[in-house]
Amino acid sequence: MLTRKQYELLRFINERLKEAGVPPSFDEMKDALDLRSKSGIHRLITALEERGFIRRLPNRARAIEVIKLPELAAAGNSRRGFTPSVIEGTLGKRASSPPVVEDDGNRPVAVPVMGRIAAGTPIEALQTRSHTISVPPDMLGSGEHYALEVRGDSMVDAGILDGDVALIQRNETADTGDIVVALIDEEEATLKRFRRRGASIALEPANAAYEVRILPPNRVRIQGKLIGLYRKY
Repeated sequence: MLTRKQYELLRFINERLKEAGVPPSFDEMKDALDLRSKSGIHRLITALEERGFIRRLPNRARAIEVIKLPELAAAGNSRRGFTPSVIEGTLGKRASSPPVVEDDGNRPVAVPVMGRIAAGTPIEALQTRSHTISVPPDMLGSGEHYALEVRGDSMVDAGILDGDVALIQRNETADTGDIVVALIDEEEATLKRFRRRGASIALEPANAAYEVRILPPNRVRIQGKLIGLYRKY
């Protein structure tokens, strides 16, 4: 499963190879994806290579080979040969909703675990569904839910530890003080406390070793609120 930026870069590389026979330069990739630096391109290239979509050829400058593309869309829904439900990811804007088993009395609800979320330096969090956890129905509110494995220690003072499983209620809005899944620049996700500071958004850690990130609203999308934690011991 690819994030939107990974998909856009893969599509750009594939189209350039078809048109010119050579892959685009890193500067061209950066400009095409409207990124601020080439370091973001390096991360995306590495992610695509790790997922088996491209291969970097040794001893050749700018040598990138597209190995495969995401699954083809169903007939009548294809857009440039890709399907948004494949490339957008669980937290993406048009992602298909994760399956959730409806409550039947006191029967536990199966909630999908959809990858990892950073409580520290933001990491790419959109990954393939790995498994489900059984959650008591009284822990869940209305709407849809999913879970993410926590990586990092920036929220330890809020009782969120590395290795915990965060139970998330899908939501696109948040109130000041909520702990949220925040998608930054449509590329990276992190678990932080949400606050508004004037016209800006503050993503606050709960660990004095980390700095608060202040960002304009157009760089942040809320993907859900933390409603519970599971600890593996």
